[in-house]
Amino acid sequence: MQRPGICDSIWEQFCEAMRAQRPSSAAAGNPVLALLFLWVLGWRHVTAEIDIGNMTALQKHVSFFDRNKDGIITPSETIEGIVAIGCDYAFARDFASPVHAGLGPKTSPKDAPLPHLSIYIKNIYKGMHGSDTGALDAKGRFVPAKFEEIFSKHAKNRPDALTSLEVKEMILANRDPDDPQSWAAPIQEWGLIYGLASDKNGYFHKDSVRGIYDGSVFVKLEEERASSQSTVCRSLSFRSTV
Repeated sequence: MQRPGICDSIWEQFCEAMRAQRPSSAAAGNPVLALLFLWVLGWRHVTAEIDIGNMTALQKHVSFFDRNKDGIITPSETIEGIVAIGCDYAFARDFASPVHAGLGPKTSPKDAPLPHLSIYIKNIYKGMHGSDTGALDAKGRFVPAKFEEIFSKHAKNRPDALTSLEVKEMILANRDPDDPQSWAAPIQEWGLIYGLASDKNGYFHKDSVRGIYDGSVFVKLEEERASSQSTVCRSLSFRSTV
């Protein structure tokens, strides 16, 4: 499936370079999963309590996609959120499907409606993956020292921003050799947000990177898209300034 603009760039230029090292996705091309995904789009569900005033950084990160603020993120809400930050519907659907297949069962309480593809924000820490930066602890709380290490270790051109090459180097440096199943998620997450939030010179600024962890970068991207009335991913390239 062809993806326009930045979506092409992320997957073709970035992920293709690492494809030989990526674990295969069990969800990819699975017609049963696709049918379940379409089925759950129309499901209704009960609300889930979430203490908005005491949310962890990870809960804030994902709550952007909880469009009706009921504590539960359905696949349709994730699709809506990805479209809101600047991608088209087809890309958003492809991105959301494996996310919900992976996180839904891990975060759903036992009494949640089947097929457990919705994501429960209260339990999002249960879906944390390895090979990450360590800027979130095991409960999803922000760790400032680890965030600063992202730049002290990898920001070589500018102390307050990352290039595409530096993002790639960071992802590779954080890979857990004993957990290859965790390698794909950072590629997808960092690749997408870098492509949408980096500036015209290819720099991913520190404030935007910080915004990943509390979800504020998503709000900013949605506001930018609304003001420009863009309906597809912006035509940026996953580029290096070095």
